[in-house]
Amino acid sequence: GLPRVVSFCLFLHSSSAQIRYSIPEELTRGAFVGNIAKDLGTDVAKLAAANLQVLSDSDSQYFSVNVNTGVIMVSERIDREQLCGQNPRCFLHLKLAIENPVEFYRIEVEILDINDNPPEFPSDEVSLRIYELASLGARFPIQPAQDPDVGTNTLQTYHLSANDNFNLNVKARTDGGKFPELVLERALDRELRAFHHLVLTAEDGGSPPKSSKIRITIQVLDANDNHPVFDRPSYGARLVENSPLGTLVVKLNATDVDEGPNGDIRYSLSSHNSAALCQIFAIDEQTGEIRVQGNLDYEEATVYEIEVEAKDMGSPTMEEHCSVVVEITDVNDNAPEVILTSFSSSLSEDAPPGTVVAVIHVRDRDSGEQGKVQCHVSPDLPFQLRKDYEHQYSLLTSTRLDREHIAYYNVTFHVEASDGGSPALRNRTLVHIFIVDQNDNAPRVHFPRVGEDSATQFRISPSTVPPALITKVVAIDADSGRNAWLSYHLVEATDPGLFSVALRSGEIRIARVLQETDASAHELLVVVRDAGEPPLSTAITLVVLVEEKGPEA
Repeated sequence: GLPRVVSFCLFLHSSSAQIRYSIPEELTRGAFVGNIAKDLGTDVAKLAAANLQVLSDSDSQYFSVNVNTGVIMVSERIDREQLCGQNPRCFLHLKLAIENPVEFYRIEVEILDINDNPPEFPSDEVSLRIYELASLGARFPIQPAQDPDVGTNTLQTYHLSANDNFNLNVKARTDGGKFPELVLERALDRELRAFHHLVLTAEDGGSPPKSSKIRITIQVLDANDNHPVFDRPSYGARLVENSPLGTLVVKLNATDVDEGPNGDIRYSLSSHNSAALCQIFAIDEQTGEIRVQGNLDYEEATVYEIEVEAKDMGSPTMEEHCSVVVEITDVNDNAPEVILTSFSSSLSEDAPPGTVVAVIHVRDRDSGEQGKVQCHVSPDLPFQLRKDYEHQYSLLTSTRLDREHIAYYNVTFHVEASDGGSPALRNRTLVHIFIVDQNDNAPRVHFPRVGEDSATQFRISPSTVPPALITKVVAIDADSGRNAWLSYHLVEATDPGLFSVALRSGEIRIARVLQETDASAHELLVVVRDAGEPPLSTAITLVVLVEEKGPEA
């Protein structure tokens, strides 16, 4: 369907306005988003005459704006899951400006989720080994399905195929995750039935719903008949962000009434935990102590829920699970960030002063005075910063460039934040700008030296046998790449068929046997040409004298 305007907010203060639209993801290119002229109550002709411009921003690639009509359209595929993950709301922003008077418009487009992803299990099948004396009510976690959609379109429920021994329990976590568990409701008997085959279906809440299945094979074994038991079903802890590595989070305690290896417990982080969480926390398998082993950042996550399992050493092993909820307390620890929202790593050497090289966005995730930033570059470079508006700068060329003088620049953006700390937090970002060559240098002949008659005259004997080498024209070009690829051409000669010039090496050779009727002196006009567009060239005239003495330069 067509996108619809969900809200319209006009703020006349500071000559700015904000419009909000909402569209579903995955619209085709050219799909209508909104009409800024209509929604602002502005005449289209007036809008076009005011030089409507799209300000460079990280989200401008997804939309195009007809500056004559004010119509905003989708210009690139929008995948909500790729943009915002599983955040409940997803927004893209577009900044527009007009002149005379200068006014800014901030377009906020909410991207609505569509049910374009089914829930998917990590694999098509899973195998469990459960011993026949497992206690009724024992739980066996199954790897959950993942659905990148959000809201009702994401994973909602699981269904277990009909069977005599197991029921399904779905464990809901505080972050909205749903984890399936098989619950043993009727005792197993390996001698009666050694294998059970079940099918677990994950289903989302879309209309129509999407689903996927995983086959579960359960092998019933004999042996160890008591699983470990934690002294509480869940644990809680609170840490400040940036806690030192090795900080103790909590010490778990589980017991097993079995003896020997069947009662020997090992602790580990459950496979339900993300790879990122396992980089932050570690558990001692012997003591059950959970400690910090990575960086805790309040701005990244305010709470962590760690799933822990305790396994005994019996055969087969038995396990129990518990949750540890870790709350993170914020401290002032954020240095300013530099984000290149638009950057060209190469720049033509004929770029005029004032050419925009990059658009830089600076931000500090702290708030208030702690989040104020300033940005500058070294005054020794041929670049300058122009502040476009709060938190955005443009990097411009300040002088003419010459690749033959300097072929590349390392530009460092120094960002300072006045955050009340002592000293203030700072950051810097280095970018490499390569100067692209223009064909502004003609080839130069190094040999023979032009202007000296003796240097451009060469003698050969009448008995010289082809293809004897007479001399070689050597030239160089200060440009690079194709602009420095040289070729040599014999464009004029007293006898065009008597001599040849190698196209790439510049070697001049006699092409045939000399005749008594041949002239005793021959002028050769050799042109050295580069491969630029347009090409530049240099010419040199050589004189070849036919004498009885052998060739000498």
